[in-house]
This record gives sequence, structure tokens and C-alpha cells, in this order.
Amino acid sequence: MKDYMRERVLEIADYIIDTKATVRQAAKVFGVSKSTVHKDMVERLPEVNPEKARLVKQVLEYNKAERHIRGGRATRRKYLNI
Repeated sequence: MKDYMRERVLEIADYIIDTKATVRQAAKVFGVSKSTVHKDMVERLPEVNPEKARLVKQVLEYNKAERHIRGGRATRRKYLNI
């Protein structure tokens, strides 16, 4: 893995752990696609730092479990504003 990739992977991992950000939020902040963030966190991070990978996985699983609630809130806000 190239050095710039390793740096990006660790920076994104730290950001997700610190802010509990979603993949989309992290992608927007770092200016990469959500596919890149997902691949970095799921495939590359375990090679670089297994402990951080475990922490990121917990955040991503929490976000996945909560996404149906966030979607419902967004829809509710949308129709309340009409």
C-alpha cells in the first residue's frame, strides 16, 4: 500500500472514531467517494491497524443499525416543511 493511502486510511479512521461519522459524512469531509472510504475502512485499515479497525467497525455497525431511524426523521422533516 502506498504511503498516501496509508495516511488517508488512518486519518479517516481517526475522524470516524472521534466524530462517530457515517461513511458519507467522512467521504464529504475528505473529498473522496463513499466507496473509497468503505474500502479503506473494511479492507485496508485491518492491515494497517487492527485495533482501530475494530473501533471503526463498531461505529459503522451502529450507523448501519440506526440508518432507518435517520431516514424516517429526514422524511418527517421534509413533509413538515411543506
